[in-house]
Amino acid sequence: MIDFAEMRRAMVDAQVRANDVTDLRIVAAMMETPRERFVPAGLRNFAYIDDDLLVKEGNPSRYLMEPMVLAKLLQAAEIGPDALVLDVGAASGYSTAVLAKLAGQVVALEEDAALAAQGSAVLVDLGLLNAAYVQGTMTAGWPAEAPYDVILLNGSVDSAPETLLAQLKPGGRLVAVLGRGRAGRATIFTKTTGGIGSRVVFDAAVPTLPGFEARLSFVF
Repeated sequence: MIDFAEMRRAMVDAQVRANDVTDLRIVAAMMETPRERFVPAGLRNFAYIDDDLLVKEGNPSRYLMEPMVLAKLLQAAEIGPDALVLDVGAASGYSTAVLAKLAGQVVALEEDAALAAQGSAVLVDLGLLNAAYVQGTMTAGWPAEAPYDVILLNGSVDSAPETLLAQLKPGGRLVAVLGRGRAGRATIFTKTTGGIGSRVVFDAAVPTLPGFEARLSFVF
């Protein structure tokens, strides 16, 4: 029988702690969250691999981000215990579950109805009552609960959408991977009185978040 608790411990030690994630709240949250509950039954043996994990095939396919990248994005976001967080592209809910252990309230935004239903059921089963799913267009955010202290994008994007940046509180942060493949850069955007500031925090390559691809334009 597979010892998921041991696999979880190995993931945290080898992928999270070993990659400069020093926030003990994040370490504890990932140690406590059963990632295997958020992946298809046939892939549970691979729930703790050091890679992005497919949770739904199709066009588009959907993934859980690599644990190390997620942990480092959360650390960059500096999520306080009273924070209101928007988890964009929550998919089956693993990132939402981790966030629920760090923040005061989490809104999980997902377009795919089946993934939202699956994730919502697991969150309830785990007793994470400070997190809830909403279904809607990911690029539109969820203005009904705005403004947010933190917005997390679960996948790479070509640019930070103005619609989402507008839903941040003053001092709020949006964290995302900008660019595709080896060109990906984990970036934190901060809303200030003067506008939006940004800084790159580390290199990262994760699957693209559907709907956030830049539109092609023609030059005549």
